[in-house]
Amino acid sequence: MPENRPLSAEIDTTVAHEARVYDYWLGGKDHYEADRALGDAIAEQIPTVATMARANRAFVGRAVRYLVKEAGIRQFLDIGTGIPTSGNVHEVAQLEDPSVRVVYVDNDPIVLAHARALMTSTPEGATRFVFADLREPDAILSEQAVSETLDLTQPVAVMLVAVLMYFREESEVRRVLSALVDAVPAGSYLTLTHPTADFDPEAVAGVVAAAERSGIAFQPRSRTEVANLFAGMDLVEPGIVPVMAWRPDEPGADAARLHPGIEPDPASAYYWAGMARKR
Repeated sequence: MPENRPLSAEIDTTVAHEARVYDYWLGGKDHYEADRALGDAIAEQIPTVATMARANRAFVGRAVRYLVKEAGIRQFLDIGTGIPTSGNVHEVAQLEDPSVRVVYVDNDPIVLAHARALMTSTPEGATRFVFADLREPDAILSEQAVSETLDLTQPVAVMLVAVLMYFREESEVRRVLSALVDAVPAGSYLTLTHPTADFDPEAVAGVVAAAERSGIAFQPRSRTEVANLFAGMDLVEPGIVPVMAWRPDEPGADAARLHPGIEPDPASAYYWAGMARKR
């Protein structure tokens, strides 16, 4: 996320925003010239970046289904939600159990505008949206929408999908994760994906440079660095793996769907994915 960007409900179309760039790659309609320029600059470095964005989106569905069906989770805190699209967390979760409760958090005013209209819940469950910044986790946790929707004495799934790369400093990542994980009880889960330079250092270096030119901090991390984000927690099998290799519906299914006619290769999406349970 752009460093020192004040949180404002005003939409500044002259500055690229990560949520809108992601929407552009996913084929959405809520993006502007600055967002498209950055999206295209990144695509010059990694032509398959839109495919990688879709791989991240597919991971969300698999992770949520696992959390509801196998881990028994009924509460979600999804931070860095992005612009609503098909397969949002509550849609996937409430198909499995209509009583699931979800709080979404994002700092893009366009996400705010759409969230109020699109993120509806089943009668048995609940869905709320908080306009806030991950850099201030205590402010998120103190929001009335959080306390009214989630019971923090019961397990919660904290979702941080493709968001921690906007923190350049490890100390900042640790601070944010500690605040969030400390706020939820044992039996809660942390789920995240994170871009990496492990598979193509030169291309990802180009992405970092393009993002920095637009005022967006972008910090890829290695597999070891991503694994360290789960320190003190119990990793869910298969551990830290390429995003398309995390519990695929069928072996190679996501890769084959995202790359039709091409031999599936989970490492073709430059993201690590993982999930862990709080002891």
